[in-house]
Amino acid sequence: MGVKILTARQAADLVPNNINFATNGFMGASVAEEIAMEIENRFLETGEPNNLTLLFCAAQGDGKTKGLNHLAHEGLVRRGIGGHWGMAPKLGKLVIENKILAYDFPQGVTTHMFRDTAAHKPGTISQVGLGTFVDPRSLGGKLNPLTRAEEDLVSLMEIDGKEFLFYKTHPVDFAILGGTYADENGNISIEREGVRTETLAVAQACKNSGGTVIVQVEKVVEAGSLDPQKVEIPGVLVDAVVVVSDIKYHMQNYGTQYNPGFSGEHRMGLSEFTPAPLNNKKIIARRAAMELKDGSIVNLGIGIPEYISSVAQEEGITNKFSLTVESGIFGGNPQSSIDFGVSLNPESIISMPSMFDFYQGGGLDQAFLGFAESDKEGNVNVSKFGTKLPGCGGFIDISQNSKQVFFCGTFTANGLKTEIKDGKLHILHEGSANKFRENVEHITFSVKTAIKNHLPVMYITERAVFKLTEDGVMLTETAPGIDLEKDVFAHMPIKPIISPDLKQMDARIFLDEKMGLKEET
Repeated sequence: MGVKILTARQAADLVPNNINFATNGFMGASVAEEIAMEIENRFLETGEPNNLTLLFCAAQGDGKTKGLNHLAHEGLVRRGIGGHWGMAPKLGKLVIENKILAYDFPQGVTTHMFRDTAAHKPGTISQVGLGTFVDPRSLGGKLNPLTRAEEDLVSLMEIDGKEFLFYKTHPVDFAILGGTYADENGNISIEREGVRTETLAVAQACKNSGGTVIVQVEKVVEAGSLDPQKVEIPGVLVDAVVVVSDIKYHMQNYGTQYNPGFSGEHRMGLSEFTPAPLNNKKIIARRAAMELKDGSIVNLGIGIPEYISSVAQEEGITNKFSLTVESGIFGGNPQSSIDFGVSLNPESIISMPSMFDFYQGGGLDQAFLGFAESDKEGNVNVSKFGTKLPGCGGFIDISQNSKQVFFCGTFTANGLKTEIKDGKLHILHEGSANKFRENVEHITFSVKTAIKNHLPVMYITERAVFKLTEDGVMLTETAPGIDLEKDVFAHMPIKPIISPDLKQMDARIFLDEKMGLKEET
């Protein structure tokens, strides 16, 4: 049995109009970049394919032009149903401009939707998303006015007296996927990939929908020469293979062409460590690191939470906890920026749907996540604000189900300048945007759901620390040098509850030297 071998353009020419089209990948990992490029070229030349419904989990892209950004043309895509949109800003622009239909669902849920599609289930049942903008009692995950007039893809249901959300699944007519090698029978291995992602789930969903599966690889090898333990997609699921014309179109992630330490093929030495400078981000990360517990299983979100790993390394406490990444990684040194999603020297790499099984079932002990804005009740928005459309990604899956949640971010945004001097924090120039607001555009983290589930929640900023109580947000700590009225209360819609034990943040946080956290464990 031989598999068809196509060029990227030949593969692109096979994509029909008016279909459900699926991709896989995380940021730039395991993305069929060259095929996406050629789909774009074909559309610009011929106007086809058109009117696609794009199904995806993590918006593959570099935040500029790669990945799903290639498909961001009015007419090419009619509708997008995904988890994270932020790395495909061109696609997000079409949403903001009300030019395409768009739905945003929790990333873990979207991975399970592919799996349920493969099993011919009508939908995915989950409590993830209750109380958030995904809940049909709110926006139902609809991202713009155009979509609000369209069908609901999520509905509320009750099982044994408990509320659940039912997410409608969709057949997959065509899928483009990424892998490392294909053998002559179409078996696809992933040994040089840094993640497994949702690759197998999408392939099965597409094949069981009667669709076409095409996989981009580095090369084709002799039949039977692949280690079956490394085969992620059996050949019976693959209709054709594209061998990249240039390896630059098959990067391990968009920040790195190839690093054997990401895929676990070789253990790589860590580069010489340079401690982060003492600034707002490090202050927040230091305060957060003080909450790390021995033996805890941890997820660090993108942005400021990434700095917690750096602080832990500087303090010599990386062995205190186990880091995970929602892409499916346990252990190692999670990467940042456009290499986010992979880890250097991981201990285990599992599929993304399996990782979200673990997360949604309460497997995480602690989650440290960023926040864009919070309202007077403590609800958090990270998914949409103004013209920015990050999407919820795995934020809802993680924040709703971790045993402890810590939101980490600066107190104000857009122009905040501070100085740390003599162990005190001084506000030199306040940010023009208050992150604590009367209301938020999206509720990505629901306080009502958190309180119902007795979830411990803390908000950590450079100048103040808060915790969630049944009566509202409570101020528990302030930074040395901060004027409570001028620097805190003046930038909040309502005055928070003040803890009777209000205290200053640990003085060590504001000194340009090690804190000595290792000695405390």
